[in-house]
Amino acid sequence: MIVPLHIPHVEQFTDDELASFCTANPGLHIERDEHGMLFIDMSPTYLLTSSNNSELNGELIIWNRRIKAGKVIDSNGGFFLPDRSMRAPDVAWIKRDRWDALSTGVKKSIPYLVPDFVLELASDTDNLNQLHDKMGIWLKNGVRLGWLVSPRDGKTFIYKPDAPVVTKLFTETLTGDDVLIGFETILADILEL
Repeated sequence: MIVPLHIPHVEQFTDDELASFCTANPGLHIERDEHGMLFIDMSPTYLLTSSNNSELNGELIIWNRRIKAGKVIDSNGGFFLPDRSMRAPDVAWIKRDRWDALSTGVKKSIPYLVPDFVLELASDTDNLNQLHDKMGIWLKNGVRLGWLVSPRDGKTFIYKPDAPVVTKLFTETLTGDDVLIGFETILADILEL
């Protein structure tokens, strides 16, 4: 369950304060929306959701190792976005030239960086409408390709800038289009419902 957090006497954390708060609470999954509201996920992920998330990470890692096109980031990696939010998708990918341009200091921080690709995996306790809204926020901030994977529906919702959302069944081939070039998978082969 994701819980909004209200901190008395502090209207909003600065980015540095938020980074310090995240570092001081490594067991919490913390995000901030564009209005400064903090969202804390304090519950551990259900085993099936965790397994499915690992499978999705694995698919991208195997593809990425083969072509060495960028870096795969897991759900612990957060990003400060242009709208002042700080988000941490379930999976993110950053193109190699953008990754290589980052300093070591930036790589060891919560960067001011928009991933090229993000994936959000809907768990049994997630509100799908809220996740659709979150995908819209990712796109508004500059993400080039986003997937909202919904095991309960057996569907993936594909988000691209200036394009309608496309829905694919888990039995259909999912491709990385012009972002994850050469990536293909059939989610029914790797995810357990």
